[in-house]
Amino acid sequence: MLHQRTFEGSETGVATGRLLSVYLACPGVSLRDFLTFSRGTPRFALEQRCGGPAMAGAGITAELVAWGDRFASIEGQARTLFENALVDGDGPAGCHPGLFGGFAFQDDFVPDNTWTIWSPAWFVLPHYQYTLIDGESWLTLNVQVPADDNASETLPDLRHALQDRCHELQSHARGWSERPQARLKTLDYPMAHATWDGMISTALDRIADSDLQKVVLSRVAEARFDRPPDTELALERLRHRYSNCWRFLLEPRPGHAFFGATPELLADVQGSQMKSMALAGSVARGANRDEDEALARQMMDDSKERHEHALVARTMRKRLASMGETEAPDNPDVVKLANIQHLHTALDCRLYSPGGTLSLVKLLHPSPALGGTPRQAALQLISELEPVPRGWYAGPVGYLDMQLNGTFVVAIRSAICQERRMWLYAGAGIVAGSVAQREWEESELKFRPVLAAMGLQE
Repeated sequence: MLHQRTFEGSETGVATGRLLSVYLACPGVSLRDFLTFSRGTPRFALEQRCGGPAMAGAGITAELVAWGDRFASIEGQARTLFENALVDGDGPAGCHPGLFGGFAFQDDFVPDNTWTIWSPAWFVLPHYQYTLIDGESWLTLNVQVPADDNASETLPDLRHALQDRCHELQSHARGWSERPQARLKTLDYPMAHATWDGMISTALDRIADSDLQKVVLSRVAEARFDRPPDTELALERLRHRYSNCWRFLLEPRPGHAFFGATPELLADVQGSQMKSMALAGSVARGANRDEDEALARQMMDDSKERHEHALVARTMRKRLASMGETEAPDNPDVVKLANIQHLHTALDCRLYSPGGTLSLVKLLHPSPALGGTPRQAALQLISELEPVPRGWYAGPVGYLDMQLNGTFVVAIRSAICQERRMWLYAGAGIVAGSVAQREWEESELKFRPVLAAMGLQE
């Protein structure tokens, strides 16, 4: 079945030709099968939590990069790319072509040694796309052809190429074997405890003496391995241990990968329906059910944790007020992850004027759960105090479909790989009443997902 996509009043941009896509069912192929088959090429993935749809890509058909007004620029480029696109297939719309990518944490991002190949905004339309929906796997092939190309002549060749790739994937799924695992050589935490104490003290002074109410401060760990880590194995471990998180992988160059398992949704937009959340306030998991529930009640009754969560929930609702009618419960519930518990408030918004996801991502980022409030004061203090640039840590990463709907999550519980080196990030929200030692211990909990994914800590 042919689907043609057009936009009213799409922005002009650099001519890219016409996008052609074909897709078909590819049974018997898992997400990990697809990623292992695609080793040595750029790879991308976004897995929804709790068994929801999973999407992945390999290779690059189109690349979108932006500096300056990066959200508007990416939106304009995406509209141009998808304008007059022709899609051939009979199956779920989720198999249609889409973009994987995201944004650095700060607008003024400058590539450094850790993030050397990254830009402030970067998205990719993969050459091959894998989708898992309701237990069924699909494969999509995306190409760009000259605008005057005769699609009726090109599409049969694309279908044959896609069928061949599907057969190759199915054969690979039946026979591939594990690679030798990377072994840890060193694991360092560069920030001294005294430095952290000083950062928290400065933040508390600023909160006491200004209109700053909350700031999120982070630190890093550095790991070195004897060989490049196996990121698809890391995703597999995260899938099993953190199934109620969103898992993501962005690997623009083989061996250079940003990945993680995040519990925080920034924006999921489908037409006029938008979902987000406030996620702030943390406590460890207990050794047994009774201890676990006692810790959850302790978090619920802790004035500092409730204050931190209320700041985030109130700020998120305020930002969304101009965009639509937002519904949220009066009191938070508790989200339990494998190693940590959080206070959580679901936010459901009916948009007044649906216009895709990126305008909402721009409005909400950075979430007060990862930046602070007021936003600019918090960002300024982060720049002053944090010794290591965040890069894309805590930035919005996700997926855009042809209608510019999509899902963006906050890139926390994450790490960036460069060949044999890896940097892990973890942060903690600082409000009046925060205690440096408790925040240090909270950040230790937040390192654990990626450490466990690398087989370093259970």
